[in-house]
Amino acid sequence: QVHLVEYGGGLVQPGGSLRLSCVASGLIVRLSGLSWYRQAPGKERELVARSPPVGESVYGKSVKGRFTISRDNAKNSVYLQMNNLKPEDSAIYYCYSNGNHWGQGTQVTVSS
Repeated sequence: QVHLVEYGGGLVQPGGSLRLSCVASGLIVRLSGLSWYRQAPGKERELVARSPPVGESVYGKSVKGRFTISRDNAKNSVYLQMNNLKPEDSAIYYCYSNGNHWGQGTQVTVSS
């Protein structure tokens, strides 16, 4: 059974940075497509970044150039480095793996 657990959310000021982590069990990260999604109140869930097992990562338009997705296959983990955060980045961030597996989400709030 696949389990995804996110860490690293919190409150940060505009312009600040956060790093989210997602630890996976029940799957082999190096063989899996892994993504980060987010959902703000009253909005649809949207793709933030996708990391395929092979090839280049893909980013949502609103985060390109500010966020970076990476993976550590030895730790069976995927990360999201978020820089220059804006209030509109506030949302619950979810880790996702192919096969429709979701983590429980972690709250990110960007506010002064």
